[in-house]
Amino acid sequence: MTSNPIDWRPDSRTALYAVLGHPIAHSLSPAMHNAAFRALGMNAVYLAFDVRPQDLPTVLEALPQMGCGGVNITVPLKEIAARLVPRLDDNARRAGAVNTVRFGEDGPVGFSTDAEGFRRGLREAFGADVEGRSVFVLGAGGAGRTVALECARAGAVSVTVCDVESERVGRLVAELGVVAPGVAVAGCDPLGAVAAARAATLVVQATPVGMKPGAPPPLPSGAFHDGTLAYDLVYHRPETEFMRAARSAGARAANGLGMLLWQGALAFEIWTGRAPPVEVMRTTLERAVYGE
Repeated sequence: MTSNPIDWRPDSRTALYAVLGHPIAHSLSPAMHNAAFRALGMNAVYLAFDVRPQDLPTVLEALPQMGCGGVNITVPLKEIAARLVPRLDDNARRAGAVNTVRFGEDGPVGFSTDAEGFRRGLREAFGADVEGRSVFVLGAGGAGRTVALECARAGAVSVTVCDVESERVGRLVAELGVVAPGVAVAGCDPLGAVAAARAATLVVQATPVGMKPGAPPPLPSGAFHDGTLAYDLVYHRPETEFMRAARSAGARAANGLGMLLWQGALAFEIWTGRAPPVEVMRTTLERAVYGE
């Protein structure tokens, strides 16, 4: 433990944490977590490792042997991690995806903090909850699947899922029907995305498309209207093409910075057992995305 964050230097007792993904250079998680460690005077460091899907089994086995206390998991590794980690909490088991792993003496445990992070981020962005809304989720991967399941459980009146992989959509729609039999669920292919999105009051962008600046928006402005809440899980730019298209149609739009903050804060507590310095983490993220 150090009394002066400015003088901190890693040493042989420094605790290691990390985020694993492919690609990973865009991640703001290191800045957020390292700011939290310094604020609390903890001798710990958080790094980012680019891990290909085929290498994840080896990496998850090696990290605890190197003294790593825990990791975050991001695209495209969340669903793979759920199959590799022997013990999962209820959220990870329901989501079929892991975004947080804690390494301890009793072995690795997988968690999913995405659902709670999404719920808190949505509330902060719009002052709104999912209950009573018709929801369209673009993307049925690890994050999209978690969001769709959370919306169905949280009282959405309908959930429609779209993905380029039709089999993935079919599996998720079937699962939603079991999890929330009172919710109207449907799937669509990209050709039906605009109409399905326009019929919704909450549109969630859960694909990596918006990570590339200048790429066409994953949905055109015609997919939105002035009653739409448009939430892009992409977080590292102030305004994505998705958000711009939504706003041009009169919709309210936000990026996923709030979701990143809250899923990270929950992961921090899982690893350390300490209350996270949320405002320090928030300020660090906002500076990274919006500047001073």
